Amino acid sequence: NAYQSPRPDRGQPVEAPQLIQECSRLHATFGIAGITGFAGDDESISATVGKLCRCFDLPGPNPASIEQCYDKFVQRQLLAEAGVAIPAYRLAANATDVESSAAEIGLPVIVKPVVGSGSMGVRLCRSPDELAEHTAYLLEGKHIWRSPPRVLVEEFAEGPAYVAAVMGHEVVGIVAADYHPPPHFVYRECTFPAPLTDEEHERMADVSLSCLPALGLDWGPKSVELRLTKRGPVVIEVNPRLSGAPTPLLIKLAHGVDLITEHIKLVIGDEPNLRKRDSRTAVGRFLVADSDGTLDWTDGAGRAATLPGVAEIRLYVKSKAPIVRKGDYRDCIGHVVAASPTYAQTEAIVQRAVASIGWSITPLPTVDEREKA
Repeated sequence: NAYQSPRPDRGQPVEAPQLIQECSRLHATFGIAGITGFAGDDESISATVGKLCRCFDLPGPNPASIEQCYDKFVQRQLLAEAGVAIPAYRLAANATDVESSAAEIGLPVIVKPVVGSGSMGVRLCRSPDELAEHTAYLLEGKHIWRSPPRVLVEEFAEGPAYVAAVMGHEVVGIVAADYHPPPHFVYRECTFPAPLTDEEHERMADVSLSCLPALGLDWGPKSVELRLTKRGPVVIEVNPRLSGAPTPLLIKLAHGVDLITEHIKLVIGDEPNLRKRDSRTAVGRFLVADSDGTLDWTDGAGRAATLPGVAEIRLYVKSKAPIVRKGDYRDCIGHVVAASPTYAQTEAIVQRAVASIGWSITPLPTVDEREKA
């Protein structure tokens, strides 16, 4: 059952009563200045945060707007109605729908779950065979669904990828995003600020801001993914939250704006300061597993961290951890971040640091090897 807000005139019924009860206890004992949370791979958590904020009359996002965003089909409909440039799209419930949708749009197409994050279940399908294979993966039990299975079939918007970091109604900056080769969408590198002309930056910023009223996003951080195509900027997705690591760190290193701190100011009702304080270039390179198996060892991260210009080295997994590549963000096993006055210098620092880091993955035994053992 939904737990009714302690402020029924301001709140609304909220699922997860234990959260409401715990917040009520904390509020009575200490007082709550603000509530926020981090979605991980479950975007619905952001809507839960919004509901909690409303219950306790605290600054926060509109939960209904958040829910509209993490349903990618609804988001597409709202953006299309507002005249925002987006890829052609169709909703599919079964393999026949997927096939007919792809035929209408024309191959290649992107096939993805309607609800999800981190590129989980997202694939570029360039042929009928690839389309059938990925459809079977999504709909025949291999993909883990958090909601009833619905599939989005989209036109492949070709062009460089970017992410606009937005706070409130202001574009703080635009990140250039580079992926490993298709068919999956695994990040390789992020650069801030993106190397854009003033006109390109202005066009992408304008398109990003045009998404906000269409989706009812008038508060807090947003992350707008775009492609710069031949017909101009095309919105791929709007996420009503901060971009994932290491984007906030890149912006802090390059422009001196700490998005996490400024977000917390909003959460507690203060005004954020988004003024640019520095002018450098920051690059984040992801370390991606090159095979499945068991991670035997890693080496060199400590040495790489001492290189001039290196700001952060993080390894997400430890020795003896199983490595099973999924074709999404979980394939990344770490990242390197560096900053300097120029892009060329920063890229050279990152390359030197990455070259200093090594690891070994022992392949999983084959069926024959397991039987012989």
